[in-house]
Amino acid sequence: MAEVIYHPAYRDYSFGEDHSFSPLRVDMVLDLLGSLGHRVETVAPEPATHQEIVEVHSDYYVRRVAALSAGETVPDCEEYGLGTPDNPVFPGMDEAARWLVGGALHGARMIDGGAKRVLQLGGGLHHAQRNIASGFCIYNDLAIAIQHLTRRGLWVAYLDIDVHHGDGVQQILYEDKRVLTMSFHESGQYLFPGTGDVHEIGSGLGRGYKLNVPLQPFTEGESYIEVLQQVVPRALRQFSPAVLVVQAGADAHVDDPLADLMLTTLDYERIFRLILGWADEHTGGRVLFTLGGGYSFRATPRVWTLLYLLLHDLPVPKELPEAWRSRWSAVMGGQAPTQFHDAPLPANAVPARAEIERRNRQTADRLFEAVRPYWF
Repeated sequence: MAEVIYHPAYRDYSFGEDHSFSPLRVDMVLDLLGSLGHRVETVAPEPATHQEIVEVHSDYYVRRVAALSAGETVPDCEEYGLGTPDNPVFPGMDEAARWLVGGALHGARMIDGGAKRVLQLGGGLHHAQRNIASGFCIYNDLAIAIQHLTRRGLWVAYLDIDVHHGDGVQQILYEDKRVLTMSFHESGQYLFPGTGDVHEIGSGLGRGYKLNVPLQPFTEGESYIEVLQQVVPRALRQFSPAVLVVQAGADAHVDDPLADLMLTTLDYERIFRLILGWADEHTGGRVLFTLGGGYSFRATPRVWTLLYLLLHDLPVPKELPEAWRSRWSAVMGGQAPTQFHDAPLPANAVPARAEIERRNRQTADRLFEAVRPYWF
């Protein structure tokens, strides 16, 4: 049975009603699970302390976040990624972000204490760097949780399936030999944050253990899963981690408005089952999931509900409850799906499918060429 971490204070991490990173996404998940007849039992964390945040982030950056949260004027805030369209300032921003970090940290402590499957029902703020906010992310809950695990003597494999490169986690842990990072994302040639090339493989003692698979736009599920299976098991065998940490962004879905990959909920079910199998095989079942990106109200709640169901070995329903559809139809633009799973994509959905698949395989091959000299 999986442990689920959540607190209503997570809703306070909100950049405004019109911002893409909406707390309504998790509200929709919890309501859908309830509508399906599942009682979601959660563990409440505490917000991370200032000291826990500055274990990863620069103190002068954290103090600016706190000052802006309290309504103070910080003239150079935009130099730190704050007060921008992506990361607008809101009252209580520091505490709201510390709640999400606290959830990931609590998950890491539970894993260290013997838990196996843990779901942090929030967070996944993988773009935040040591001294700058980026891409809707103020503090990097993932890097802070991973660093807690490594300080406890546990080597960690981090898998990022968000459609955007996990640049903040990579940057913070770039020289850490105790952390293998693997990011599968739409190529930075086409998509924010513009990083994540196969040649970004770490530095110092961490060189060879920072892996990136930049995928072609319009990559479908078959190609995505092919390269996932090509890279992840081989890397896990090489690295032999004690824990797997997964950023489970849902924005590689075909319906997502901010990117161009073409996964369906059926693809996500296969991906989550693969990840759970790899955790059982390589980390004794120890896996910590967080959420992340996902900006389609039609798709994201179903993807994350699917994750919850698989973590708890529960059946996946065929239809969505009518009451749930009615409650959230307006949020979904009046077009609530009736089925839990998407219909398969048409065979001709992507005319260049064969070429996209070839390029993605070639990318995975180039990655192994880059890291081979550092693997023994």
